[in-house]
Amino acid sequence: MKRLPLIAVLFALSCFATAQRLPELAVPESYKLTLTPNFDKDNFTGDETIRIRVLKTTSQIVLNAAEINFQDVTIASSSTRQRANIRLDKEKGMATLVVDKPLQPGTATIEARYTGILNNELRGFYLGKEGSGKKYAVTQFEATDARRAFPSFDEPAYKATFDVSVIADKGQTAISNGKIISDTPGPVEDKHTVRFATTPKMSSYLVAIAVGDFEYVEGSADGIPIRIYGPPGSKQYSTYALEVGEQCMKYFNQYFGIRYPFEKLDMIGLPDFSAGAMENTALITYREVILQLDDKHASVGLHKEIATVIAHEMAHQWFGDLVTMKWWDDIWLNEGFATWMENKAVAAWKPEWNLNLDDVRETGSALNVDSLQNTRPVHQPVETPAQIQELFDGIAYGKAAAVLRMLEAYLGAENFRAGVNAYLKQHAYANATADDFWSALAAVSKKPVDRVMPTFVKQPGAPMVFLKAKCAGNSATVTLWQKRYFYDRALFNSGSNPELWQVPVCMKEGPSPTSAKAQDKCELLTKKEESFVLPGCAPWVLANAGAAGYYRSGYDPEMMRAMAHDVQHDLTPAERIMLLSDAWASVRVGQQQIGDYLALAEGLRADRNRAVMAQLTNQLEYIGEYLVTDGDRESYQLWVRRLLAPIAKELGWQPRAGDSDELKSLRARVMHTLAYTGRDPDVLIEARKLTEQAFESPTSVDRTIAATALSLAAMNGDASLYDRIFDHLKKASTPEVYYLYLQTLSRFSDPKLLQRTLEYALTPSVRSQDALGIISRVMENPAGARLAWDFVRSHWPEIEKIGTGFMSGEVVEATGAFCDAGLGEEVKDFFSSHKVPTAERTLKQSLERMNYCVDLKSQQGSKLASWLEQHGASAGE
Repeated sequence: MKRLPLIAVLFALSCFATAQRLPELAVPESYKLTLTPNFDKDNFTGDETIRIRVLKTTSQIVLNAAEINFQDVTIASSSTRQRANIRLDKEKGMATLVVDKPLQPGTATIEARYTGILNNELRGFYLGKEGSGKKYAVTQFEATDARRAFPSFDEPAYKATFDVSVIADKGQTAISNGKIISDTPGPVEDKHTVRFATTPKMSSYLVAIAVGDFEYVEGSADGIPIRIYGPPGSKQYSTYALEVGEQCMKYFNQYFGIRYPFEKLDMIGLPDFSAGAMENTALITYREVILQLDDKHASVGLHKEIATVIAHEMAHQWFGDLVTMKWWDDIWLNEGFATWMENKAVAAWKPEWNLNLDDVRETGSALNVDSLQNTRPVHQPVETPAQIQELFDGIAYGKAAAVLRMLEAYLGAENFRAGVNAYLKQHAYANATADDFWSALAAVSKKPVDRVMPTFVKQPGAPMVFLKAKCAGNSATVTLWQKRYFYDRALFNSGSNPELWQVPVCMKEGPSPTSAKAQDKCELLTKKEESFVLPGCAPWVLANAGAAGYYRSGYDPEMMRAMAHDVQHDLTPAERIMLLSDAWASVRVGQQQIGDYLALAEGLRADRNRAVMAQLTNQLEYIGEYLVTDGDRESYQLWVRRLLAPIAKELGWQPRAGDSDELKSLRARVMHTLAYTGRDPDVLIEARKLTEQAFESPTSVDRTIAATALSLAAMNGDASLYDRIFDHLKKASTPEVYYLYLQTLSRFSDPKLLQRTLEYALTPSVRSQDALGIISRVMENPAGARLAWDFVRSHWPEIEKIGTGFMSGEVVEATGAFCDAGLGEEVKDFFSSHKVPTAERTLKQSLERMNYCVDLKSQQGSKLASWLEQHGASAGE
């Protein structure tokens, strides 16, 4: 499954309050399942046969079932066939089938007839609507919602084969995990029955069915047929996804050394879909905007997003579907691996996108989450669905991927790949644990993977590795010491932090009198403090050469200033990104002054790398939004304008023939910071001009910069502009354009217009998957924070109803953007009486972020004002 920051989408999963593990009485071997959706009554009927192997003598079999209305259940064993009595436990989502005569160990068959609900909660077997209002039905089962569609052993370790049939209305398309082996009229008039091939053994959460009016384009790669499905009219927007799928298929077949393990690959874009995408075996489901696009006019960002999401889900076909974790405590291995792999696969096709630099930025984002006291270990024991749900977070995706990147760098790319392939071959069509993965990598590489990785996986947080160098002749003794990094200054400075990591550290010496070229050396830091000798004596040593390490780096101010002097020439773009991240982390805890960070920024004024500038400008926007006071705002704005003016002049605002995708993205990023943080009047005027041009001729403005221009125009926009954006929203020709205008509604500053946006979010015109995202974006807009928070409190029953399961956590997470102690107390008080069980950790993290923002402003605000007084007006002169 893929979660996407692009449109702030999250997924809805079931939420039960108590433990939910099936007793070890039986295991499934095969399912035969026939589902018949009824779009007139918004329900479905099910006819199911489960072949099981009874493990011990028992008078009962326990299955998972939720919102299932049983008509008849029988269990056949040997020559005995018994009708089962059914005891339902709605709280646990279980059904206990009780028979009079005990079942003996061996083969048995459960037959069940039942009905279920085509719900509107975007989970289980649910109801969606196309733009025309026509209904379709589709499944979303991860993690614990297969039980809403069919009684099952709904745990990942219970793999079985599935024979699926669908009885659909005449003219409707039915798709499932297997290829179609028959499509026959009946069993009644105006119906047809579609029967699918038997699947390989797989977990229940990977079963998928889609029934509706769909069309497709098709192709193939390495002999594997690939189809891209979507609503009527989507074929013209599906060719890019098909190309991506074909490229990724070839890459993964080669990388994994295992031919795609299923007979076909279908991918479908759905208008109503809560997740970004879901890796169901051989039938991957997507949010429509993350699969279909106008290839000629779509933004660079959406091209990248769709490519990497497809790569992510396709990687799961091997790592997650072919080999599946035994229990949800190892879901991080599935999601972390697919997150690590997604950019790798796309980079082989589009090297010019420099996706390896986005990996470095994502490592910094993961380290930010891990800097909180209320982070969690990557491997987290869980029992209940609510606990399982909370595992799909930045730790499972971002940190796990970053740790795997570090591991690949430590082992070497080919050793890592060989270990992956050995693991997949050993556990194909079965289940495995993280320990199985480490063992395979250790066996191949002959390195202590099984000792290194548990220190990053089984304890929370991340280390800061401090470095100090002392020269003696033509060599330097480098002393490294580690301790856990916290945003909380008291915890960070505490001497009682017991955590110890085994850290693969790569060091890089700057130019020295004996060597004009930087030198690298890698060591394994296994103690709290160790010393190493480097063959040179340079003014600085970088503690994370190559930027592959999952740790913060700490330097004394003198060394930081020396690096800032050489940063542009002697550090790679990846190293510059990580140095910026580490320098800001030092500012957060008072190890560096904010002026040192801004001096480092000035050292990058000649940088033209898209990813480096994105890292820098995001931080400059944070400073402008949260740390600058009214008294020094004008000075800071002037400093930002002077810092970025040279690159803005060089880039211009109109695309030129031959502009690369990287340059287009850089132009949009610089424009946003100049206008949003620097309040550059000329750029704001240009943004409004581009907005007007986009209104008149949408394809005449590069979509990559159009989103930025619209956002900036809205910042000072009036009711007239709001109405025009709203009108274009209703007439949007593609999903991308629709979301472009929808998101712009949250960027206005006028409270009356933001109130209109909030109210619109709760109308039937907005799909439930989008409503909380709109509200959250207004909360994250400084002009709308208080307004949106009051709106949330006064409309909580409606928000809670829309945001079933995990989606409620989106609003909780958005409160972390507040930087006000009073608002923090209100958030704490409100959610103490309005519980969101699936976002308990999210709430703690949001409260932490608020507190640390307030603390950072108090400790660095006056220092920022002092630095600006000395440098702001004279910068660049």
